[in-house]
Amino acid sequence: MNMEPSISAPVHSTDKVHESKDMDTISLSSSHCQAHDTPHIHKVGIPPKQNLLKEIKATVKETFFADDPLRPFKDQTGSKRFILVMQTIFPILEWGRSYNITKFRGDIIAGLTIASLCIPQDIAYAKLANLDPQYGLCKSPTVYFLHCIDLSCSSTCIYTCYCLKCLSDSSFVPPLIYALMGSSRDIAIGPVAVVSLLLGTLLQNEVDSKKEAETYRRLAFTATFFAGITQATLGFFRLGFLIDFLSHAAVVGFMGGAAITIALQQLKGLLGIQVFTKKTDIVSVLHSVFVSAHHGWNWQTIVIGLSFLAFLLFAKYIVKYIEKGINPSSVKEIYFSGQYLPKGFKIGVVAGMIGLTEAIAIGRTFASMKDYQLDGNKEMVALGTMNIVGSMTSCYVATGSFSRSAVNYMAGCQTAVSNIVMSFIVFLTLQFITPLFKYTPNAILAAIIISAVLGLVDFEAAILIWKIDKFDFIACIGAFFGVVFSSVEIGLLIAVAISFAKILLQVTRPRTAILGNLPGTTVYRNIQQYPGATKVQGVLIVRVDSAIYFSNSNYVKERILRWLVDEEEELKASYQPKIQFLIVEMSPVTDIDTSGIHALEELHKSLQKRDVQLILSNPGPVVINKLHESNFANTIGEDKIFLTVADAVASCCPKLATEV
Repeated sequence: MNMEPSISAPVHSTDKVHESKDMDTISLSSSHCQAHDTPHIHKVGIPPKQNLLKEIKATVKETFFADDPLRPFKDQTGSKRFILVMQTIFPILEWGRSYNITKFRGDIIAGLTIASLCIPQDIAYAKLANLDPQYGLCKSPTVYFLHCIDLSCSSTCIYTCYCLKCLSDSSFVPPLIYALMGSSRDIAIGPVAVVSLLLGTLLQNEVDSKKEAETYRRLAFTATFFAGITQATLGFFRLGFLIDFLSHAAVVGFMGGAAITIALQQLKGLLGIQVFTKKTDIVSVLHSVFVSAHHGWNWQTIVIGLSFLAFLLFAKYIVKYIEKGINPSSVKEIYFSGQYLPKGFKIGVVAGMIGLTEAIAIGRTFASMKDYQLDGNKEMVALGTMNIVGSMTSCYVATGSFSRSAVNYMAGCQTAVSNIVMSFIVFLTLQFITPLFKYTPNAILAAIIISAVLGLVDFEAAILIWKIDKFDFIACIGAFFGVVFSSVEIGLLIAVAISFAKILLQVTRPRTAILGNLPGTTVYRNIQQYPGATKVQGVLIVRVDSAIYFSNSNYVKERILRWLVDEEEELKASYQPKIQFLIVEMSPVTDIDTSGIHALEELHKSLQKRDVQLILSNPGPVVINKLHESNFANTIGEDKIFLTVADAVASCCPKLATEV
């Protein structure tokens, strides 16, 4: 194929031809065209053909291995490669070599600080997962007498006792695993409010936590196991981009709605209500609260919960027994077969994805603040591994906690050693100090949860989303109201559905724009963005701002034709010459498939019937290659494909000049 640029012969118009110092520039206006005697028009280059196998290999590499993880292994000896493999799996072996006493001082202070938060938070969050202080969820359920200290009540209330270590293990084992395998220096690992609520809601839909306590507990461990499998699989196969389908706006709305739901659920403990709805929507919760207003509220509990004063004296229910020590293995309690296996798998996948989304978002936030890179795939493998191990050691789903991570950061943590310090403190607590927690009242736990989750309602983020993108705001508010007025599952479903709807809308309805010339230049821009840009007489310039695929090819063709019809009607009304050339600016068109080629062919035929010539400007290497492979370049003529819009307009101008 001849790649030499074509030279248009000089044509004289009725206007005076102006010469310029820059012999490569052609300036055009809407009323007349100005051309040099010998304009140099560049042609679009065709990339050399690639081997099919190499092309597939390059595509796979860019999709799954964009960070080129194997680069450090090149030209290394066998022993060095083994060391690099171990450092990849366990990053602590890499950064641990430069660890020093200065960093340890920061880590031990941060670890002690977050350890002081995790025990009361873990007790509170476990309640959200229905692993609360009233129910025996470790080993076999055991009934203990809990004495009601309400003076107006002469009865003795019987409750199934809660075992503290069931949930505190989630702040002991998982943080240790993460410290060895994680790449974030700032994330504090443990149970979190949103995942706890989600897990509790989904589990309760399958098994009653009161009537079938043992089955409920086993299903929780099963869900945790599959949450870990999901996370580790995504990381191992480098499929982390899947979590990006849940947009930031949807996450903001979902987290805000979950925070409101969680806070409302705590009214039971805060007000001392015994009979409370199992539903999570705001209507059912408020109805349950107001129905019990005359006979179900307890003023002592309200005072304790709101003021935090003398909570040991005025708590409504006091737990008289807490088992010390670390839980035994729960491997045999995980359902690997039977009717509960698919249920555990389904719940685990959902909980794992939400936990992963939250942890990655937190990790990226603090990594950007400290200016270091977070390896998303390593994070997924680390989070997955810790939940797999956690499910086998009586832990439920753990992930990165925003509140604890923020405290960890502010306390001066330097590395993941702060998680190890926290785990060690939790271990000592479980072994020796658990009796101190047996007097923790429900009202205090409710207050802890409310104070923790209120920060999840991010009003500033919602306002910013409204200012930037109204469709994003719809996703945000839809997820929020779905959680608040229906359930966590519905809110999550709405969040995912709206996120996908936005993607489909952007893919199927790409933006197009009419371009005009900026006076005195050869630059062509969107006339809506630049009102001073002028249209070229007899030429319609349209830019397509997306790849052209089967999902949008027909729309792109019809939208271009509508632009043409609208422009011709406007010209006809003002008695101006009709459109003779349609230039499609293809710089943003990164790819095109067979449906896109077919749409261009149909567009070309439609334009021929209107006596309008189709001209293409600056197709990329992938697009120009496919245009030639499909023979479409020969169909419209290779002299109708130009490197720039200015070159394309210059080729039209001489012809227009002789006809106007």
